[in-house]
Amino acid sequence: MYLKSKFIILLSIFSIVFLKTLNAQNGFLDPDVFLVKDKKAPKVLLVGSWHFNYPGLDAHKAKEENKINIYSEQRQKELKKLLDYISKFKPTKIAVESGPITGYLIHNFKSFKAGKEKLYANERSQIGMRLVDRFNLDTIYGVDAYPLLLELRDKKDTLLPKTYTDEILKRHYFGGSDEISKRYTEFYNYRESMTVKRTLLDNFRYINSDKVIDRMFGASIAGGQFESKRFEGPDALSMHWMNRNLRIFKKIKDIPHDENDRILVIFGAGHIPILKWLFQTSPQFELVKFNDL
Repeated sequence: MYLKSKFIILLSIFSIVFLKTLNAQNGFLDPDVFLVKDKKAPKVLLVGSWHFNYPGLDAHKAKEENKINIYSEQRQKELKKLLDYISKFKPTKIAVESGPITGYLIHNFKSFKAGKEKLYANERSQIGMRLVDRFNLDTIYGVDAYPLLLELRDKKDTLLPKTYTDEILKRHYFGGSDEISKRYTEFYNYRESMTVKRTLLDNFRYINSDKVIDRMFGASIAGGQFESKRFEGPDALSMHWMNRNLRIFKKIKDIPHDENDRILVIFGAGHIPILKWLFQTSPQFELVKFNDL
């Protein structure tokens, strides 16, 4: 009986190992047999958020009735539950939507702890800095990036003749008056209305779900901003929004890390579809889904 049980256990282990090396189609080897092998990859958790301080810099702006007060007693209680949930990931590095100089976030947090000023309302502080403190990390990484299209615009001599780049600069907007863009506006309004009706954790579970993340990117390729006589729409998208997120991905990769690190990335929800795709396809990282914690 003992030998039979031992044989069954060994057979199960062998089956698991064997299946991991095979693709579901026709018995081909899983590419990770070559690309990952036995090497452990650092884990990454992407957390998409809306901007708690509502700076009004995005194309779609939340209505006043759909804005939350993160300082309220109720929202601070909900914030603790959200932080408890994210803490299951046990981050060793935290990256946020900020420029490289993040000392102002750390300074503000120290002043907040000393009772001298309020903690900034933005998610960088309310989520990012609180988790830096909770896990006793020594810094927070600002990994936002400036897109190539705007960089070229800023460096251009205004006395030179207009070029194709000048033409597509007009197309790096978001939204529009076409039918699909109007539908997205309806969806954004609904999503924002739920932030005042449901808890923070409920909302974060929703906006970080696979379907919502995927459809968020759909706004970039289904609306009027993408349609054009030639390639102005695709070129504007690739040189602005795609490029910005590729640069963000590069900056996250540049954070010093090893195979045991657990990198938490907190960004505006619109960035998550592209970042998710990049981390999913890279054999150098293991992506952890928000709703799988």
